[in-house]
Amino acid sequence: MKRVGIIGASGFTGAELLRIVAGHPEFELVAATAHTQAGKPIAELYPSLAAAYGDLEFGGADDEALDGADLVFLGLPHGASQAIVPSLRGKVGHIVDLAADFRLPDASLYPTWYGEPHEAPELLSEFVYGLPEFFRDDIKGAELVAAPGCYVTTSALALAPFLKAGAIESTGIVVDAASGVSGAGRPPKDNTTFCTVDENYTAYGLLNHRHTPEIEMAISRHANVDAQLIFTPHLVPMNRGILATCYARPAGDLTTDSALEILHDAYSGEPFVVVSDRVPGTKATLGSNTAHLTARVDPRTGWLVIISALDNLTKGASGQAVQCANLALGLGETTGLQQSGMYP
Repeated sequence: MKRVGIIGASGFTGAELLRIVAGHPEFELVAATAHTQAGKPIAELYPSLAAAYGDLEFGGADDEALDGADLVFLGLPHGASQAIVPSLRGKVGHIVDLAADFRLPDASLYPTWYGEPHEAPELLSEFVYGLPEFFRDDIKGAELVAAPGCYVTTSALALAPFLKAGAIESTGIVVDAASGVSGAGRPPKDNTTFCTVDENYTAYGLLNHRHTPEIEMAISRHANVDAQLIFTPHLVPMNRGILATCYARPAGDLTTDSALEILHDAYSGEPFVVVSDRVPGTKATLGSNTAHLTARVDPRTGWLVIISALDNLTKGASGQAVQCANLALGLGETTGLQQSGMYP
């Protein structure tokens, strides 16, 4: 058994990690810390976890049970991981960070896109990027992994195969993505209250959303080209799920059949990607670590349209983090993860 801990376990990604870890045959939870909820039973905050964790309480940030853990997940708000990774490293075997703190390798990008300088720039080059479908070999055995979030994963899985195949232009790419409200986190915010979100559909982060450079980085690195895109996120009145509609100009002759073939070739044998001519929906991905993709080429306008859907808390966050943890620890990549979603 691998001894694992979760720092920042009271948020939605933390709760999803707790759910997955409870069913993981190779993981033993040694600590689940939560600064604002320390001392509160897990089941009091998340009754859905009562059968798995009984009266277990959230620990404090200084929980000594974390020392010597084989792996620790960080489910913290942006900026918090930078402050603790330097001291946590060396006390545990591996770290998988779910936040954006170590995803961008260039420290100069953080003031521009995150509004503040990076606190531990010397560690940026030591983290590997945790998108297994593209960077599996880097993640195997890695000590430090930065797992991408839902918007980046959804968009990158859709676009990168076409860039790598030289099938689309590397500029002029458009990504419109819509996420469920859980993507905004558990703490209440003015723009995520029921009365604001219900019966509403809104765009935000226009032209300057912080995940724009990360999407560009992920697809550029995988395809070994310099890509540029415009990204517009939207908030949808549903709990979880994310769907990205991506538009790109073909670089040569491309049809719907050949576009689907590129996706099939790229993800043949991948356990957590489904390619089909069916139009994906978020409901099919609920609770699973699987992304669903399709593509169309419009002969009238010449545009390629790729649609990608996944569960923002599973493949878009905690499930992907566990997928990375399995690889880092030398376990079977699919261990403890659901390929099939829940329905209805």
